[in-house]
Amino acid sequence: MTEHTTGTREEWLAARLELLEAEKELTRRSDELARQRQQLPWVRIDKDYAFDTDEGSASLADLFRGRSQLLVYHFMFGPEYTAGCPACSAIADGFHGSVVHLENHDVAMTAISRAPLAKLQAYKRRMGWSFPWASSFGSDFNYDFNVSVTEEQQREGTVDYNYRSRDMKPLLEAGEGPLADFAALVGTDVAGYTREAPGMSAFALDDGVVYHTYSAYARGVDALWGMYPWLDRAPKGRNETGLWFRRHDEYENG
Repeated sequence: MTEHTTGTREEWLAARLELLEAEKELTRRSDELARQRQQLPWVRIDKDYAFDTDEGSASLADLFRGRSQLLVYHFMFGPEYTAGCPACSAIADGFHGSVVHLENHDVAMTAISRAPLAKLQAYKRRMGWSFPWASSFGSDFNYDFNVSVTEEQQREGTVDYNYRSRDMKPLLEAGEGPLADFAALVGTDVAGYTREAPGMSAFALDDGVVYHTYSAYARGVDALWGMYPWLDRAPKGRNETGLWFRRHDEYENG
């Protein structure tokens, strides 16, 4: 017998209708938050960033590819990584199919990582993805948008991430656990792995000028992780214990 609460269909319906009101309130609140995101002031980007892309060298404005809006996923793939972050890879699996729809709605989307372009291209082929992916290797872009730190910043112990100071020492002292597992999966150690961090940023192009409009980090990108909304509706929820997911080509029954 299950240990979970059971009931009649009538009892289930009464509880479901009560939950529905809470879900509707969350939807209304989410709509309001979306409006507030759109009302944030835009910050002009005057710095010249250079990226390597499949089409050659590109500026930030070039990444818009003729659109007025640009969404960037800050994909964790450092220069010393041998493969992309498994968590970022799972997120990319989710947005891979959305890019064509966004592009036909005046929104360009690209992933950006510090690894050299050849590494990104090889990994993209392995994963079977077709979305644009630019390398910011040699650029300040990742550092300016707080998704990469230098070895010196790491040694100093405190870095800025997700709009607050982040103490790196506990992360670096983690000899085992999920962080060490992730580091091993990308072919580096915990220090090398945590010099990169996930996030997303949005930009607007208006009259030839690029503006930064929004960025989110850490759990702020949960909503972009395609499998989480599904798991949140599964009977056992996320039910996360340890490193439960893999790259999509690493499952035994994949």
